[in-house]
Amino acid sequence: MTNINAVIFDIGNVLIEWQPERFYDSVIGEARRKAMFAAIDLHGINDVVDRGGNFRDTIHAAAEANPEWRDEVLMWHDRWIEMAAPSIPHSVRLLRALRAADVPVFALTNFGIQTFEVAEPVYPFLAEFDRRYISGHMQRIKPEVEIYEMVEQDCGLDPTTLLFTDDRIDNINVANDRGWQTHLFEGPQGWADRLVGAGLLGREAAQ
Repeated sequence: MTNINAVIFDIGNVLIEWQPERFYDSVIGEARRKAMFAAIDLHGINDVVDRGGNFRDTIHAAAEANPEWRDEVLMWHDRWIEMAAPSIPHSVRLLRALRAADVPVFALTNFGIQTFEVAEPVYPFLAEFDRRYISGHMQRIKPEVEIYEMVEQDCGLDPTTLLFTDDRIDNINVANDRGWQTHLFEGPQGWADRLVGAGLLGREAAQ
């Protein structure tokens, strides 16, 4: 059986759904949302936050730079927690089952400093990791190789003993290149099956 010394979770779309487009569709309609996302690189602006840029300042600057979309862009700040919702309960159970089995569990996530502070009281399980690698504090984002190197240096574990799940293949590919064991997250049941197959959880514990 392959040795695994720690399991590493991405957060967005693994533990918490992150679907800004879905939020905007519900608020301003799909057609207007598509027009806005075509006009403004909102995900690129969010990358600035995930690299450690101040959340409020970054979004407000984007809103002022795009006056025709000002109110909608400000929603990215004022209603952000509605975009980062809901949690994925089965994934949360898997996190807690691993901890109950004394398996070290880390987070490696593209997340801003202030947005993580907003999310923590809403999602208490964010405090339950043994180690948290938050891009805003590290000033690097996945899939930049440096953030993976920083994890390795900090935890001190052999990269081949890390099992990492993420919903983005580009993030997975860099981890593979580093020698990490990986799982492309496409739903919690597949992740549960992987953890059972790796001998980290029993079938009942993985439900």
